[in-house]
Amino acid sequence: MRILISNDDGYFSPGIAALAQSVTDLADVTVVAPERDRSGASNSLTLDRPLSLHEAANGFYFVNGTPTDCVHLAVTGMVEHVPDMVLSGINLGANMGDDTIYSGTVAAATEGFLLGVPAMAISLVSKEGHHLDTAARMARTLVQHFQARPFGAAVLLNVNVPDIPYERIKGIRVTRLGRRHKAEPVVRQINPRGDTVYWVGAAGKAADAGEGTDFQAVANDYVSVTPLQIDLTHGAQIGVVQEWLR
Repeated sequence: MRILISNDDGYFSPGIAALAQSVTDLADVTVVAPERDRSGASNSLTLDRPLSLHEAANGFYFVNGTPTDCVHLAVTGMVEHVPDMVLSGINLGANMGDDTIYSGTVAAATEGFLLGVPAMAISLVSKEGHHLDTAARMARTLVQHFQARPFGAAVLLNVNVPDIPYERIKGIRVTRLGRRHKAEPVVRQINPRGDTVYWVGAAGKAADAGEGTDFQAVANDYVSVTPLQIDLTHGAQIGVVQEWLR
């Protein structure tokens, strides 16, 4: 089995090292990640300049681009064989609900999926990262499950792991995405040169954290696994818009 690993926190992140270590004995692992933190890059692809690929001392490769660039470059030109799976993470911080729209972690996995490769985005629901080992063990478990029972087609899974000791994890739940409230307002500041600058505000609290959501599962010490799709067509409004245009 061949696994391609990427992330959005950068090739130096402890999360990507933990993820690679967790599956290194299960597969032929290649790591290609951004040269710096690209959190929030979403699915952006660099088209206005060439990309550079370099190898770090630990054998990981890094690219001066986005998470999507890394996976696209690796799958379409760098690796000799198309990987059997793309893993993205381990992200330090949740990627639940509306977060998935902006997440570079999810974007890296999404690019693998769009290229026909089963993919998983794995996030630890904490910025502190006290229990990276928990997320790493869960990633390994899911990869082993995939090896034993592979999907018949490419699949995109968004995985969120509570930042608690592994022994406290109650299980795994297959969930739907919840929803967040509107984000907090931007934070206005004056920089040392006297210019007004703005920081994007924090994400809103969970608005839909009900039964079956990723928010609800994680809050109750379960690992959340949400299958995602890319079709953005709002099928229920096709007739409405057709009528509107008459």
